[in-house]
Amino acid sequence: MTDFPAHPPLFTPEISPDREPLQIAIARGEWVDDRRAGRKILYKTYRPMDETQGPYPVIIWSHGLGGSRDGAGFISRFIASHGYVVIHIQHHGTDSTLWEGKPGHPWDVIRATHIPRHASLNRFKDVPFALNQLSNLDIAPFMDLSRIGMSGHSFGAMTTQVIAGQKRGHGKRQYCLHDPRITAGIVYSPVPHRQKKNHPPEDFYGNIKIPLMMMTGTDDDNPTVHYGYQDRLEVFTHSGGPDQHLLVLDGGDHMVFSGSRGQLKDNPKRDIHETIIKILSLAFWDAYLKNDTAAKTWLTGDGVTSWLHSEGTYSYKS
Repeated sequence: MTDFPAHPPLFTPEISPDREPLQIAIARGEWVDDRRAGRKILYKTYRPMDETQGPYPVIIWSHGLGGSRDGAGFISRFIASHGYVVIHIQHHGTDSTLWEGKPGHPWDVIRATHIPRHASLNRFKDVPFALNQLSNLDIAPFMDLSRIGMSGHSFGAMTTQVIAGQKRGHGKRQYCLHDPRITAGIVYSPVPHRQKKNHPPEDFYGNIKIPLMMMTGTDDDNPTVHYGYQDRLEVFTHSGGPDQHLLVLDGGDHMVFSGSRGQLKDNPKRDIHETIIKILSLAFWDAYLKNDTAAKTWLTGDGVTSWLHSEGTYSYKS
């Protein structure tokens, strides 16, 4: 990994982006939702093998359009090794089944595919269903279900925003799918509400109810709909939630958060960006799921800005 330039210290001196202190175990499985015609939700769990330090806070991960439960492993391995259980859920209908076995590059296939409204709704409903299943997992004794966060990339970011309280729909048909069991969230490549239909942005984002960390980059263009990172900033600007954080990586692109490249060229800053993503993610979870005062002070003061130096900009609003 490329060394991140020497900057002022992190929130905890022992933290290193190259070190995963606890060994982790990875497992896969599936749930079946009988109330939705036997809908299957595949999942993948990352958990510390050390059972003596638990129970551990839980983080739900939601993948992007065309993704799967196997994406963004570099984030989840790192976070789990610091004392978290991370559970990736796969959303049928907006996952890799859109392109698997079809000719052409997956992105081209996805661009040509219409995603119906019910596919998005089913994706959102996967989250409360998954939360209901956690206590039935064999690793349930190692999970602290009073401390649950959620994160996701791209379409998974939108899913996280919706579960955090962002409204959907228009006029009298607006609705909210906020789940109060989620107490904080990380949004990688936040998704703006494109069809506002005479609504001000606050009508959507103003209902966000929980602390969020939003991450994007100056090259974070949407690969299917083609809008830029500036559009993503409105989620942060108009969010009504407490403790909203925003990272903008210098040169950061859309796929750096997923651990893959798609049709994008190599990113010369990929190693540095992944370092920043891992460290800020861990600091946020430590602050809001473990009540770590040092991490929160680092995030809400000038610690992050000093550490990032010229590699990105960071904003915080309480």
